[in-house]
Amino acid sequence: MHSIPRPKLLQIPDISVLNMQIKRIYINFAVLSSIITMKKTNYRWIVCGMLFAALVINYLDRQVLSLTWKNFIAPEFDWTDADYGLITGVFSIVYAVSMLFAGRFVDKLGTKKGFIWAIGIWSAGACLHAICGILTSGIVTGQWTLSFAASYESLAMARNVSGMAVMITTVSVWLFLGARCVLSIGEAGNFPCAIKAVAEYFPKKDRGFATGVFNSGAQIGALIAPFTIPLIAKYYGWEMSFLVIGVLGFVWMGAWVFIYKNPHDNSHVNAAELAYIEQDSTENDKPADTCASDQPAEKIGLFQAFTFRQTWAVIFGRFLPDSVWWFLLFWAPAFISEVYGYSSSSMTGMLAIFTIYFISMASTFGSYLPTFIINRHRTNPYAGRMKAMLIFAFFPLLGVGVMPLGQISLWFPVVIIGIMAAAHQSWSANVYNVVSDMFPKSVVATVTGAAGLASGLGSFMSNFGAGCLFSYAAEVNMHFLGFEGKNAGYMIVFLCASVAYLISWILMKVLVPRYKLVKL
Repeated sequence: MHSIPRPKLLQIPDISVLNMQIKRIYINFAVLSSIITMKKTNYRWIVCGMLFAALVINYLDRQVLSLTWKNFIAPEFDWTDADYGLITGVFSIVYAVSMLFAGRFVDKLGTKKGFIWAIGIWSAGACLHAICGILTSGIVTGQWTLSFAASYESLAMARNVSGMAVMITTVSVWLFLGARCVLSIGEAGNFPCAIKAVAEYFPKKDRGFATGVFNSGAQIGALIAPFTIPLIAKYYGWEMSFLVIGVLGFVWMGAWVFIYKNPHDNSHVNAAELAYIEQDSTENDKPADTCASDQPAEKIGLFQAFTFRQTWAVIFGRFLPDSVWWFLLFWAPAFISEVYGYSSSSMTGMLAIFTIYFISMASTFGSYLPTFIINRHRTNPYAGRMKAMLIFAFFPLLGVGVMPLGQISLWFPVVIIGIMAAAHQSWSANVYNVVSDMFPKSVVATVTGAAGLASGLGSFMSNFGAGCLFSYAAEVNMHFLGFEGKNAGYMIVFLCASVAYLISWILMKVLVPRYKLVKL
């Protein structure tokens, strides 16, 4: 006789457990709703403002030498174009090598501490320039003094002694090289820190614009410089211009300590803004605090960065364009002084330099173009950047007219150089972000630093090469396309600068035809 199976009783869930699950769903829904409806904070733009201020100070520090060497420093130490080219060239090569390690250092130390170290070192280097005259006087004459005026008088007397003039030049060049190297080591950390901060505080679609905003600090620094630095040098001595500008970096450090925190740890960033910042996180780009069980962010070795085609695309995107930018930055005041006869402290000279960098401010609007293209055409960030960068690459072609049109008026080359500077800043704002588009945040500074090597090598090539070219052109009275002497040398340089961006764009497109995220 078979037993009839008993029917299973209906399992009624524990009412307390059910209530807890319902409550959890409700809480999650409420949090999600509050994030959607919450008005997001905009603390990311305060961070961007700090990056902007840092770059203003950075470019003021860089501009001090270019605005004072021709009319104030060179007469004191008998410098030639080749001497100045050597100093700026060595600055560039040390900057390039330092960029290799600066990016890795920043990734290891973090954005906040990394920036403190960077601006502290470069501000100290800027101040060191001020004592180069005193040290030169002490080494050459054996008479040590803490007075800038007394050291200048000692050098003026020593110059009349046979053989002393050469010694004064040599010693001063080496001392400025030392101070310049300290400055370059610190400045190498600026862009790895800034790009890493942008990657931490902005989604990919906004990074080009955010970088363009803080990158405009270069133009603002360059706008302020011609109306401040030459006047300080004229009335208080060139030494004070280095000291005054150098101290600004230490002031910025004090503010940075209190302002910058990781977005997840920042009480000024609400949930809505954090959700906006994290909108395009990927598996390789997770927030640092997603959960305790997450694997630590992957890192790559310094030389491993060079194994990716994306790294080489950024390298070629910076090598030639940055060589043009650094030439314009370091040689524009000398160009206006030598070709047109207006010193950096004259009103016309100051207005000319101001106009160049005022025009370059158009890059702030240009840097928004990729964001417009990405939103309008619903394309990926890399494709949008490349379309915009192709447009930017055509503007420097105007450089072929700098010298011919300059025979009519100074203001033609001033306007053209300003347009070239604007095109470069728009270009560079997007080249930097190609890294954060295709690499995880954990290695952004490392790859940016590796690509910075190309920037420094390009700068060394343009600055040291230009100094030697100008000295040679003047010595042999070179003739080129109807120009002679140094003017022929400037014509050669501007011809090369005009095609640099198109060549770079083509190389980038060949290396990375389409967007491809790097998987570590």
